[in-house]
Amino acid sequence: MPRTAGPVLVVTEPDDVTASMVIAELNRRRVPVVRFNPVDIGDALHVSARFGAGAPAPSGSLRTSSRAAALQQVRAVYCRRPVWPRFPHLAAPDARFAAAQVRYGLGGVLHALTECRYVNHPLRNYAAEHKPFQLATATCMGFTVPPTLISNDLGEIRSFMRAHGPVVYKALRWTAYHDPDGQGLTTWTEPVGPEELDESVKVVPHLFQSRFQSRVDKVADVRVVVVGGRVFAVRIDSELLDWRRDYGALTYRVIDLPTQTAEGLVRFLRHCGLASGSFDLALGRDGTLHWLELNPNGQWGWLEDAAGLPLAAAFADLLAQGEPWMATEPPPSPAAPP
Repeated sequence: MPRTAGPVLVVTEPDDVTASMVIAELNRRRVPVVRFNPVDIGDALHVSARFGAGAPAPSGSLRTSSRAAALQQVRAVYCRRPVWPRFPHLAAPDARFAAAQVRYGLGGVLHALTECRYVNHPLRNYAAEHKPFQLATATCMGFTVPPTLISNDLGEIRSFMRAHGPVVYKALRWTAYHDPDGQGLTTWTEPVGPEELDESVKVVPHLFQSRFQSRVDKVADVRVVVVGGRVFAVRIDSELLDWRRDYGALTYRVIDLPTQTAEGLVRFLRHCGLASGSFDLALGRDGTLHWLELNPNGQWGWLEDAAGLPLAAAFADLLAQGEPWMATEPPPSPAAPP
């Protein structure tokens, strides 16, 4: 049965503005919220969970310095941007041990709250973040996926570039990066040619993809935020290959997706066991929507104001419902292109 009276746990870092927007909406609905960050474990965060005695889910409590939640009454868990402790004051072996105990202790308790709704369950987020899985699943579901190679073989990469060039390089996963002075760095989607490659590509796999501007004449990007069964699509126009480089150069327009595409994206999330996700698509001049990627826990806060979409309210609605998180569907069979 859905829990409609207990609190929503919001697991995130202190300066997560997007989470704050959703919490404000939950407050307006008089839904109790307990916000915490795993790095605060200790004096500012306590967890006690009891198992056994025939109970299907843990009982006990989670307490912060100002709030408390009975685990058996948790309505939903909104897992956003948690920061996990590293214990730098300990010797390296002790720090690794302590960090693992928090991950598998506190994290494990949160994973075990099977009677509530997750947005999203952390283990489902982790599985869905893998781009090879996304590309294979999107192809199986009938989306138009650009020719893509993941490889650390220099000969294979050069051969792919000759067959499908020009191509772009993409990171397989975003990773926090800083230069020696502490300045934050980001890996952008960049064009790359065979003459720029050398034997160093053998160290790790890389993702190369056919470049849209030349292959399908891309005219715009489309960011789609799916919240439960609700689909919000925004066309993003710019002259940039990677629109994240300059948000000030972007213009936005809310659009309606073709019904097959919208339903396909919802089905993709259900297959992954996810309640929400942010999809990136590319719009060709012929109107074809090309699959790029899914971010299971993508940022959407800036679109609330830029495009006038009620996204925080949609997330608050989803969390307030309190229904258990969705199990995955059977692997999808090939279908007509959405």
